[in-house]
Amino acid sequence: MSEPAVVARLTGDITSGLKTGDLEDFYRDLHRHPELSFQEHRTAAKLATRLRAAGYEVTEGVARTGVIGVLTNGDGPVVWLRGDMDALPVREATGLPYASTVDGVMHACGHDLHITWLAAAAEALAAARGTWSGTLVVVGQPAEEAEGGAAAMVADGVHERFPRPDALFGQHVTPGLAGFYPHTPGPTLAASDDVDVVVHGVGGHGSRPESTVDPVVTAAYIVTRLQTVVAREVAAGESAVLTVGRFHAGTQPNIIPAEARLAVNVRSRDARVRERVLTAIRRIVEGECAAAGCPVPPEVTVIPGYPNTVNDPALDGEIAAVHRELLGAHTVFDFGPAMGSEDFSLLAPEGVPYDYWYVTSTPAAVWEAAPGRELAEKLTHVPGNHSPLFAPDPSVLLPGVRTLVSAALSRLSR
Repeated sequence: MSEPAVVARLTGDITSGLKTGDLEDFYRDLHRHPELSFQEHRTAAKLATRLRAAGYEVTEGVARTGVIGVLTNGDGPVVWLRGDMDALPVREATGLPYASTVDGVMHACGHDLHITWLAAAAEALAAARGTWSGTLVVVGQPAEEAEGGAAAMVADGVHERFPRPDALFGQHVTPGLAGFYPHTPGPTLAASDDVDVVVHGVGGHGSRPESTVDPVVTAAYIVTRLQTVVAREVAAGESAVLTVGRFHAGTQPNIIPAEARLAVNVRSRDARVRERVLTAIRRIVEGECAAAGCPVPPEVTVIPGYPNTVNDPALDGEIAAVHRELLGAHTVFDFGPAMGSEDFSLLAPEGVPYDYWYVTSTPAAVWEAAPGRELAEKLTHVPGNHSPLFAPDPSVLLPGVRTLVSAALSRLSR
């Protein structure tokens, strides 16, 4: 580990030649051409081309569409930098001149920024080989949004096929007045699980409900009762979020269907709370179905999702100190743990420290126009990740490259 002032000064030297126009062109091209999970062929090819040109040994097709670039530069630690590539099934409504050209698909979570930062940081570090020693591994990850891309990369042998990391770094664009770099030591993102529920009823004609067991009504009771789980079964000092994101039943207004399906998402920070919430979901579903006289017990399937993201406190403190030195002490603060989820941590083998921080991106004019005076209040009134209006300020392009470069340099030997 180098002193923060030394790393900051070196980062400034290395990134001084970066051209904002080139970064914007690459970013806007990616934004115009978003690709869904495991369909990131064009994006992956763009990243791979730039890595090869910079001197990396590049492997494509990792976990179908992932990209790994390896630059060995003498003895020293192995540092992994990760960026995710996939877009979302969202129809863009920003009106930007470089808006998505793919109907119904949009980079609504900022992964186009992530790949721009990753590619430019990789190029800058490759061009400055004389200032560091070690091995740099650049990870272009597919399918963070919906398909478990990090787990797929691990299953495809990413930890065995490529140099094992001594440290793993990643960052995410987020709403908030552009120009800040929140760091949270320890728990920073929640675990996420999905629960699929099938309620079995007895279908029939809408004019004769007495001859049926209506699964729509039963499922509606389940949805309502599930709202009490967090309110009445999770202690005030603990955290959980339960969301029923999908409710599907029936085909016609005059037909009572034979089944109803619910999709539930659970966010939690503690394993005991997670188990308590999942147990409550099963109990409520089974109880309501029994009360309704459903002829067959319900199906409740838990689909484990992403684990908690828990930054190594010492590593996060080191990188936060570097970012304060590089970007100003006032720009780095602890926003505290969030209930969002990520699969980033799966890329770290057991025992390997990692650090994951944020880059705020709301344009100043949008932020100032948002109602409210406190940070939390304003955040509810500006477009955030997954919004069709999410439009990060391009001013964050260069700082986002510098945060990645400085993190890598903090661990690579000189």
